[in-house]
Amino acid sequence: MAQLRQDYQEFVKRNTKVIVVGPENAEAFENYFRKNDLPFIGIPDPKSSVLKLYGQEVNLFKLGRMPAQVIVDKKGTARFVHYGHSMADIPENDELFSLLDKLNSEGK
Repeated sequence: MAQLRQDYQEFVKRNTKVIVVGPENAEAFENYFRKNDLPFIGIPDPKSSVLKLYGQEVNLFKLGRMPAQVIVDKKGTARFVHYGHSMADIPENDELFSLLDKLNSEGK
């Protein structure tokens, strides 16, 4: 989440809403977001409802959910999906910005 926070304004410039879905309950998720002053939307998903919709992997040997990044267009279509194999396997923001720029140019 640190890299999302670091470049949050770049996402905003691209007319992008950043939504983070996490396994915690609502109270724990809210406390984490407040404590870390996160500027984006957080959705608690303790029952893995959203996880199941997008096919995010759970690996109990790696202590839970594997990272996943999904770019959904304004029509609700997933246009990019990346399923990571560890917390180190997350696309750089520059890669996401390139994809968003391309999607935004297609919409013109």
